[in-house]
Amino acid sequence: MKRKIIRIDESKCDGCGLCASACAEGAIRIIDGKARLVSETYCDGLGACLGECPRGALTIEEREALVFDEEAVKEHMKKEKPAEHTHAAHHGGCPSARMMDFGQVKVQGGSTAPAASALTHWPVQLHLISPAAPYFEKADVVLAADCVAYALGGFHESYLKGRRLSIACPKLDADQDEYVEKVRSLIDDAKINTLTVMIMQVPCCSGLLAMAKSAAARAKRKVPVKAVVVGLKGDVLSEDWV
Repeated sequence: MKRKIIRIDESKCDGCGLCASACAEGAIRIIDGKARLVSETYCDGLGACLGECPRGALTIEEREALVFDEEAVKEHMKKEKPAEHTHAAHHGGCPSARMMDFGQVKVQGGSTAPAASALTHWPVQLHLISPAAPYFEKADVVLAADCVAYALGGFHESYLKGRRLSIACPKLDADQDEYVEKVRSLIDDAKINTLTVMIMQVPCCSGLLAMAKSAAARAKRKVPVKAVVVGLKGDVLSEDWV
């Protein structure tokens, strides 16, 4: 089929490994000092790796390619050895996009104990997440504007605990068409249970909710979507199913 897929210009590639670290599906590996696409079926064509390449060696092209296979990606990531997951990082790559599942979070009790993080996985930035990551499957997902967790003191306890997280900024982030497609994929492919969209009480932040609504409208499945608006002083102004 003809679809969008990554293209690597090996003449520009210096083998830094940043793209391999950014590829949550494991479609790119550093082989013989160059970034190479190990399988067309692992590449979703969304381009999370593009912004990581300092040499401009990565582009998205539309051509005949094998269809993206989420099940194959899951099997591929299960079979990979830990050393393969960190391969790019040992060659100067950034581990910021490496998928990690932290497992069950243990909450510490006691009034003097520091608040425990309820974050259960990594990465969380919407550009970097993969809807095919196993921890998103049939999960309750929070899509939060970047500023929400800083303004809302009880974010981890009241909204993040028991849920999976992705964050984005509707004003500063580029390529938001990619965001819509990723949220749609979370709904249709990861088959998430619910989507909670958390935004700040500023006009530009409403773009994140609009993006989520657009993704939900495109999706074949229907899931409950909740909108939570947080005030600049950290109070929850509204919380409604939309």
